Amino acid sequence: MQPFQISLFDEPLKGNNFNIISSSFGGNNISNPDEFGELIHQWGISNINTPLKTLCLFSGAGGLDIGFHDAGFDIVECVELESKFVKSLEANKKEGKYLKTTNIICQDIRKYTPKFDHPIDFIIGGPPCQSFSKAGIRAAGARGTEDSRGTLFEEYVRILDQLKPEGFLFENVSGILSSQNGEDIKQIIKAFEKVGYTLNYKLLDAADYGVPQNRERLILVGVKEKKKFQIPAPTHGVDSDNNRPYYSSGEALSYNIKGDKDYTGLNGRFGHLLKDIPPGLNYSFYTEKMGHPQPVFAWRSKFSDFLYKADPDLPTRTLKASGGQYTGPFHWESRPFTVDELKRLQTFPDDYIIVGGKGVAAKQIGNSVPPQFARILALAVLNQIFSITLPFEFVFLKEKQNLSFRKVKSLRTKYYRKKASEAIANLPLYNHKKVKSQKLNCKMDGLRVVEAAADESSFSLNFEAEENHWKISQINKIIKTDFYKITIIPSSQEFLFNKVKKVTLVSQDWSTGTFLALWKTFEKLIIDNKIKADLVQLNGYYQYKPNVKIDISFLNNNFEGDSSLWNFIKNLFNDIDLNEIRHIDTISAAYDECNDTIVQILLSLKSLGYEIRNNNTNPEIPIDHFLIPYSIPTLNNSSLQLKTSL
Repeated sequence: MQPFQISLFDEPLKGNNFNIISSSFGGNNISNPDEFGELIHQWGISNINTPLKTLCLFSGAGGLDIGFHDAGFDIVECVELESKFVKSLEANKKEGKYLKTTNIICQDIRKYTPKFDHPIDFIIGGPPCQSFSKAGIRAAGARGTEDSRGTLFEEYVRILDQLKPEGFLFENVSGILSSQNGEDIKQIIKAFEKVGYTLNYKLLDAADYGVPQNRERLILVGVKEKKKFQIPAPTHGVDSDNNRPYYSSGEALSYNIKGDKDYTGLNGRFGHLLKDIPPGLNYSFYTEKMGHPQPVFAWRSKFSDFLYKADPDLPTRTLKASGGQYTGPFHWESRPFTVDELKRLQTFPDDYIIVGGKGVAAKQIGNSVPPQFARILALAVLNQIFSITLPFEFVFLKEKQNLSFRKVKSLRTKYYRKKASEAIANLPLYNHKKVKSQKLNCKMDGLRVVEAAADESSFSLNFEAEENHWKISQINKIIKTDFYKITIIPSSQEFLFNKVKKVTLVSQDWSTGTFLALWKTFEKLIIDNKIKADLVQLNGYYQYKPNVKIDISFLNNNFEGDSSLWNFIKNLFNDIDLNEIRHIDTISAAYDECNDTIVQILLSLKSLGYEIRNNNTNPEIPIDHFLIPYSIPTLNNSSLQLKTSL
C-alpha cells in the first residue's frame, strides 16, 4: 500500500518543512526538532534584547519550559507538585542546560504565593487533566470542575491576577471543551476574562506543528488590554502551506538514537498477538468486525491504545502517561519503545535529562507538552504579544477556521481498515481445533479457577464439547438432580464462537461457589483454547448491545441460600438492564427490596466477581449511584476494583 500521506496529499514536497521556517533564521538543512530548537535559541540570544521573564505553573517534566526557553523566554520559576518530576527539572538546572537560571519549587499550587522583585511578563502551564480526560468520560462521565483537580485553574487565575503579566498560555486536554456539556470551558473563560484578559483558544493537534505524534490539546492564550492574539497555522499536514508532509515517527527515530533496544518483545497473556498486528492498528485487528478469522476481542472492548503498534510512515498516536502492560504505542518492530525513543516521539531534546526508571520516565514524557509544539506557540507569542519581529512572516488561522485533523483521522481509519483487510487475507487458514470433552476437578483461587485433586474443597465438573453445543455440569455424588441451568446463546450472529451455537452451565446445588466455578471454568476453557480473551470479549463492551443472550432456569425453587440474590441474578440476566448509572432507590424499587438488602446483594455479587461501579471505584459516579456493566462475573484476581469498597 502507498503511505497514507502520499494518498492524502497532492504530491507532497520531499523532506520536511523544518527548513521552511529555519531557513529564515539562517539555518540550512535543518531536519529535526532538536536542530530547529537550537537554531531559534541562538537567534533569540542575538535578537531579543531583554529576556522575557516567564513563570511556569504545573511544569511537569518541562515540555513547555523547553519550547519557550528555546524561543528566547527566561523561565525564572517552575512550580510542580510531583517530586519525581521535580528531580528531572533539577537535573536540567545546570550551566549549558535549559533551566540553568530557573528557580524550581516543589509545592502544591494551592499553597504557592509568587514573590518576585521584578515584573513577570508571561505565564505558561496546564493544570492536571484527569478530570476532563476521555478515560474519565469512558468510565462514567468526567467530573470536570466538580473534581478538586478540575478547579486548579482557579489557582492559575489567582496567580495571574496577582502578577498581571502581559499574557498567558493555558494548555489542557480536548475533553475540557465537552466536559459538563460545555459548561466547564465557559466557567474557565469567564474566570480569565474577569481578571482582565482577552482570550483566543483553539483545539490543535501537535502533529500539525512538527511533532511525530497525534496529540489533540486545547491551547488558550490570554492577552491584556483587549489585544488580539491569533493562533499560528499548522506548519505540517493538510492545513499547512503547500500541504507539507507530517514529521513521521519513522523519521524521528531514523538518526543517532541512543539506548538499548528491547528486542524481547511483549510478554504476558496477549503479547504473542502483537507481531501479526500491522503497523498503525491495535487490538481491533483481532475482532470479528475487522474480519479476523479467529477473533479474540469484542469490538470497542478495549481502549484504542491496547496493543497499538505505531506506523513509521505517520505520526504515532498520543503517548500515554500511564497504562497497563499492553498499552501502546509499541514499536513497529513489535517491541516496547525505549525511553530515548519516547523522548524523540515527544520531541524532547536528546540531551534533556529525564530522571527515573522506565515507568517513571514514560509517565513524565506522556504528561508533557511536546517542546516542538511549544516552540511554535512561543514564536507566535513573541511576535504578537511582545511585538518582536521574526525573520519570517507567520501564517495565522482565521478566527473561525476549521482545521482538518478530525477529517484526517476519519480518512486514516479507512486507510487502516483496508490495511487490516489485506493483512487478514494473507493470514494462514485457521482450522478450528477440536475441543475435547473432559472431567474436571477444580478449586477457586480467588476469582480464578485452577485444576486440583479431588477432595472436599474441590468442584467436580463434567465438560461435554459437541460441535455446536458446550455443556459444563456439576457432578454431585449425593444430589443428582439439577437445581438451575444457565443458557448462553448468540444475540444476533450465527455462532457464539467457532461453530458453537449454545453453552449451558448446570448446577446441582445453590452454592454461590458453584455458580462462580461454572462461569470461571467456562472462561478458562475459552482462554485455554484461544477462542476469546475473557468473558468480557464474549459478551462485548457494556456500552453496546451484548453479543450474547443469557437465561437462567430454576429447576428447584427450594432455595438453600438467599433467594433475593438468586432472583436479582435472574432479573439481571433476563429482565432489568442495569448497565447504566442508577440511584440505589431506583434499583430498590425495580427489585422490590429495601436499600440495605440491595447493598448486601451488591456486596455478594462483587464477591462473585461481578463488576460493581460506584463513587469509590469511579469518582465520576455520584454518591449512592451504582453501575453494573455486565450480567456475568467478569472480574479477575488482578482487577483494581477488588481493592475498593462499595
